[in-house]
Amino acid sequence: MTEPRPPVSLVARVLAAVIGILVAGGLLVAGSTWFNGRQAARQAYDRILLGAANDIAESVRVQGGVPVADLPVSAFELLAQAPDDRIHYVVRGPAGTYLTGLDDTPAGPRGSGAVGPVYFDAQMQGEPARYVRVTRLFAERDFSGEVSVTVGQTLRARQAMALDLMLDALWPMLLAGIAMLVMAWFVVRGAMRPLDALSEGMTARDPYDLTPMSTEGLPRELQVMLGAVNRFMGRLDRQVDAMRNLISDTAHQLRTPVAAIRVQAETILDIPEPEPRERALARLLARTRSLGTLLDQLLSRALVIHRTDSAPRLPLDLREVALDIVERSDHELLSPGAEVRLVIGEEPVMVAADAFSVTEAGRNLLSNALKHGRAPVLIGVEGGAAEAALWVQDAGPGPDAETTARLGARFERSQSSPEDSAGLGLSIVKAVAAAFGGRMEMAQRDDGFRVSLILPALQAEDTP
Repeated sequence: MTEPRPPVSLVARVLAAVIGILVAGGLLVAGSTWFNGRQAARQAYDRILLGAANDIAESVRVQGGVPVADLPVSAFELLAQAPDDRIHYVVRGPAGTYLTGLDDTPAGPRGSGAVGPVYFDAQMQGEPARYVRVTRLFAERDFSGEVSVTVGQTLRARQAMALDLMLDALWPMLLAGIAMLVMAWFVVRGAMRPLDALSEGMTARDPYDLTPMSTEGLPRELQVMLGAVNRFMGRLDRQVDAMRNLISDTAHQLRTPVAAIRVQAETILDIPEPEPRERALARLLARTRSLGTLLDQLLSRALVIHRTDSAPRLPLDLREVALDIVERSDHELLSPGAEVRLVIGEEPVMVAADAFSVTEAGRNLLSNALKHGRAPVLIGVEGGAAEAALWVQDAGPGPDAETTARLGARFERSQSSPEDSAGLGLSIVKAVAAAFGGRMEMAQRDDGFRVSLILPALQAEDTP
């Protein structure tokens, strides 16, 4: 099994990208310089060819009715500027009759009566070459017609000139590229220094320290990244805090009921009379049910807190939540015979939340009203432009103002709470409200006491 390749550092990636850009730019400049160099070399040596051809053409004279070419030294001096190149020339009279030069020199394309220079490419003894043909017209008494001069030259000097021009342009660019690469190294290392400091700070942190890290003085990109890390650590801190609370609450709240159940069970073993034994068994059963209720609410609160940080916020109609709570008929087991009414309208009441968490909060609202309030109990929803509410109302007067201010904390109960109440129902509602940007509200009304879970309303344009 092959070992995984070590990860490439961010500095190496940035420098590789810089080198790639420099190489691509160098290739583009080299291609452009080569093309421009070839054009410049062609123009320069085309002028030399033309000058030599014109010198030869000007040297042609008519003697005895026949054109005669007396080759000038200046023409060959011009062509000698490319000493490594071979040259061909030919002078032809009317109808292409050979006068002087190399007869195998190509004549090139024929113009339509044009007397200007004509350039063309052809082979010279198996080697590519460049040619020019000039035409001189004669109109004398003993001779009338045209004389053409064709001069050719191989391309070695042209290619050498184009290469020299390209290299002359690339050498400064190469030095500038090396300098830019060195500067890029220092710039990248300087840019990575805050990241190195951030990494060292996180490594030196205590594993249990989940407080937000300071973003002061950091570049904007690192502030965005660190902000995301801080939000993640905040969610993790809430999860860890919920786990600690669950462990602490469970250890604290279960110790007394379990000890009482054990004592009652041991006492029952020593009671011989049937009637006292039955009463003791009834008390043991009530204590066991109270313990079950406590465990159920402890786990429910921990699950709700976990889901509020991990479950996605989806569009949710609070009418469906209220209808689902009533249709489950859990209230019939909790308070047999109690009258529960559903109050919902025809229009959707939309929020963005987790359906399980909101449903659990509604169930606890209903359970709290059945345990502590008076029938009939109403469960309904209300919607507005900015807020939506899931509420439960009973016909009782509700607790006093001092008790109302305390409700919502863990294990907080009113004086009228039954013995099996764990004091966690409204704390679950309060946790759900806080998780989704809402609040829990308690109010004494003319027709009873109402507890509401109020959440931000989801606007119509936000729903799919």
